[in-house]
Amino acid sequence: MKKILFITLLLSGLLSTAQQNVNDLLAAGVDDAQRFTNDYLAPASEGLMYGMSNGWFNSAKAKPFLGFEISIIGNISPVKDGKKSFVLNTADYENLQFTDGSVSKEVATALGDIEGIEVYVEGEVAPGVTERAEFTLPTGLASENVNFVPTAFLQASVGLFKGTEVKMRFFPKVDSDDVKVGFYGFGVQHEFTEWLPVDNLFPVAISGLIGYTHLDGSYDFTDTGVVDGENQRFETGANTWVFQAIASTKLPVINFYGSLGYLTGKSQTDLLGTYVVQSGPFQEETITDPFSVSKKASGVKATLGTKLKLSFFRLNVDYTLAEFNSLNVGVNFGFR
Repeated sequence: MKKILFITLLLSGLLSTAQQNVNDLLAAGVDDAQRFTNDYLAPASEGLMYGMSNGWFNSAKAKPFLGFEISIIGNISPVKDGKKSFVLNTADYENLQFTDGSVSKEVATALGDIEGIEVYVEGEVAPGVTERAEFTLPTGLASENVNFVPTAFLQASVGLFKGTEVKMRFFPKVDSDDVKVGFYGFGVQHEFTEWLPVDNLFPVAISGLIGYTHLDGSYDFTDTGVVDGENQRFETGANTWVFQAIASTKLPVINFYGSLGYLTGKSQTDLLGTYVVQSGPFQEETITDPFSVSKKASGVKATLGTKLKLSFFRLNVDYTLAEFNSLNVGVNFGFR
């Protein structure tokens, strides 16, 4: 269940394979472990931030005073091949080396599937005494036949004063065994065409939107006994802001909408607790709160979609072009 939750929410890779890889990575030294983890997790973190920033709207028309809509929203972002691997150059590492003597080669990211990459670390622990540890680098989501980044959440929208609509979104806090994951967000959309004296005659609504989303998760694996130590856990947080200009038609049943916007976000993953390295030249070394890795994301987003309205039931589908493209589907229930 722990792995399923983190795969589903893209707190993946190092998190979902923690029990197999923590000791191996720390055996290479803290600096090398941090450098590898940063490159390994970066595409997954970026994809998560793009996915969690989608689905804020299905129309540029703001809801009237106290008009509301409750939505169940899900989207998937197919993973491009360029996000599934990165080039590991041993010249950038203090201790990590390939067992076959290569200086650099492509290895899997948390979204990829390159198996069997063997590495080693070696060092002198006493005069004339050398310790060596060999291990296999981790693969990613594609090894589980998952080639997309999924996100899902609930969202509520309500109309307030003239042309203004506020939105709130959340994913209920999931607490299963030692895994805790949840997120929330809020947004404001304002329709500019609402202020036109001929608004009812104008066939297109135009509005602007600002949305913020926050995700946090943790995975406590102290009790697994994989690495000696205490209070061992991963903690991950991500924050995104999105700014969008939206236009849509104003027809009774079927409408079309589109937007152009900009996303900015940052994620951070911390490996916390105390760890006693079990192999290699750093064997028996105790490390506290080994490292943190972070990833920033920013870029332009363009969305095209359609919405079907049947009384209080609405269904919308749209596609977003961005660094991570995504297909978004919303099932909505509303009044007015």
